[in-house]
Amino acid sequence: MRAVVQTVGRASVTVDDEVVGAISDGLLVLLGVTHADTPATAATMARKVHELRILDGERSAADVGAPVLVVSQFTLYGDARKGRRPSWTAAAPAEVAEPLVTAFAEALRARGATVRTGRFRAHMLVESVNVGPRTVLLDL
Repeated sequence: MRAVVQTVGRASVTVDDEVVGAISDGLLVLLGVTHADTPATAATMARKVHELRILDGERSAADVGAPVLVVSQFTLYGDARKGRRPSWTAAAPAEVAEPLVTAFAEALRARGATVRTGRFRAHMLVESVNVGPRTVLLDL
């Protein structure tokens, strides 16, 4: 599992002119799933994201109750080392990835986080206003 975590002043996901998820003063998480990931991987990643000391004063979302916007992002496993067209073979197929993205969001909620999400398999418009900017890549 791979996550790009950004601190944001605000972030939202729009699908078909409808805002399906939005937060203020929290974390935007772009989440990719690979073939070897499991529900345990999702729970571990959720803990790492929630406790990541990336906010002001080296505090975490868990410390300050910051909301999290989770957006599935299979392209995090794109491989463009050969040529100009990325290969997506390292990304898990949708049937495997969708339940694990859901498990990640549910694990965050179980930890007490306010979680909003994008819509799996939809063409999403993701908007964010980065704070800092602070961006961290987590890879399990």
